[in-house]
Amino acid sequence: MHKHEAILELYSTVAYIKGDTAYDVDGNEVSYDQTAVDNLIVSKQYIEDRVYPSIQEQLDMQYWDAVNGTTTWKDAIAQVKADNPKPSE
Repeated sequence: MHKHEAILELYSTVAYIKGDTAYDVDGNEVSYDQTAVDNLIVSKQYIEDRVYPSIQEQLDMQYWDAVNGTTTWKDAIAQVKADNPKPSE
């Protein structure tokens, strides 16, 4: 997600953006909270990056873990979480 997309998602009165300045439909400047914009960008990126194996793949891992006494499923989930930690709030 880009900065402009985050501003538009957070502020319904914003009609367009030029550079770092947001405007409403009448051309009036609309102020926005940069921290809120940055937090939304980080949150959306986290959601995009933290991709788990499909449910079918996870069920297959769990089945074979039960049959073989392995921890493939737990390891795969732990790796996704380690590679993409939740952003601090």
